[in-house]
Amino acid sequence: MKKSFLCLLSFFFIVPAFSDTKINFAYTTTADSLRSESAKVFKKEVEKNSKGKIRIELFDSTRLPSLGLKTSDTDLIESIINKGPVDMVVSSAGNFSVYCEQAGLSALPFIIDDFEQAELFIESPLLKEIESSLEDSNIAVIGHFENGFRCITTTDKRIDCLKDLEGLHIRTPANKILIETMSALGCHPEPLDFGRLPAALKSGYFDGQENPVQTIYTQKLYEIQKYLAVTNHCYDIMPLAIKKDLWENLSENERKILRNAAKKAEEFHRVHLKKLTDECLEKLKEEGMTVTTPPLDEFKSATRCITENFKDALLK
Repeated sequence: MKKSFLCLLSFFFIVPAFSDTKINFAYTTTADSLRSESAKVFKKEVEKNSKGKIRIELFDSTRLPSLGLKTSDTDLIESIINKGPVDMVVSSAGNFSVYCEQAGLSALPFIIDDFEQAELFIESPLLKEIESSLEDSNIAVIGHFENGFRCITTTDKRIDCLKDLEGLHIRTPANKILIETMSALGCHPEPLDFGRLPAALKSGYFDGQENPVQTIYTQKLYEIQKYLAVTNHCYDIMPLAIKKDLWENLSENERKILRNAAKKAEEFHRVHLKKLTDECLEKLKEEGMTVTTPPLDEFKSATRCITENFKDALLK
């Protein structure tokens, strides 16, 4: 009888452990990327301040197959929307623009000139208002990482001026603004999921692609591409998103813990981004890439119509 009572008592003490929350946080970069390091900051803060009641499981590109997923930003975002195994994702704003066109606003060409302007934009009420529209797709944005300025790489063509881009087949994400921007620069753009990009470049299907400098380095695109043009044609903001239904099921205190952790991770990412960008640019040169800095006035003139055409529609 005493033994049965003790078993029953232990059951009541054990049961609450099953009510703990586990959140699968996934992204398409490798374990040694800044995105991954920032995710680790988020994990540490959440688990410390929730006293282990909220556990964050990180899935970098090498671990995505264990969830039955490819290295695909689209797949990760769709998993959030369709109640799949991914609970949180951090990805370029352009990848969210498929579900809310306004989410791609930061991709407007040359509207952000430096890291300080980017920070002001991220903290603006305008961005918060725009991203609230994603909630219709079960996406709640609780913070942001930053990918930096996007630049163009090519396999065989050195880019010294705008004319050098004419007719080049360039991969872009599925972001209407980026596609239109590349068209305005004289390219033939085509969207493709990032996970399929290396193979497409190796096959010669594309002449080049565009991404931030640290992505070009950490994903080893220098092994496939010979030339890098520092065009800085747009700034790549990355919403940190969670399933809206999961978010709403958390207590206010739990949501506060996640928001504060997101802020810590944001700060970590931002502090390291500029330094990493400079370091990666030098490393790309060491790896044999030819880096050019074409004059940007003609690039800005060529894309001014994009900003005017999209700005009115996006700010409605």
